Amino acid sequence: MRVQINGQWQQFEKAPTVAELIEARRLPAKRVAIELNRQILPRGLHAETRLSDNDAIEIVTLVGGG
Repeated sequence: MRVQINGQWQQFEKAPTVAELIEARRLPAKRVAIELNRQILPRGLHAETRLSDNDAIEIVTLVGGG
């Protein structure tokens, strides 16, 4: 299956959940916002939302500072 992540297509052998994708990319789960197919995905749904073929996901990392 393939998924578009931040504009780039990636192949996967099996469909990961959003939480698994975040973990595999070593991103801080509490500091990312996820848009799945142009809809914001609430953090509480990351572990149960499995990606499907041709999904488009945008991952935005939140950065603090001032």
